[in-house]
Amino acid sequence: MVTMTDRETYLIRAAEARAQADATTLDNVRQRCLRSAEAWNEMAARAERTEQMRQTLLADKERAAAEAAAAR
Repeated sequence: MVTMTDRETYLIRAAEARAQADATTLDNVRQRCLRSAEAWNEMAARAERTEQMRQTLLADKERAAAEAAAAR
């Protein structure tokens, strides 16, 4: 089973919202869909930043543990 990241899920939802915007003939529905797509893209960007911070924190912890082990 393949597990998607939050970022991937958000990008899929953004693409779905854009497709809905392209498919509609009503201006108000199109604008709502485009706002939705923008919100999903913002959430994807936030999820990516969070994942990068998490990786940096993990690397820092691993480095600190290695330094502590070497100091013994």
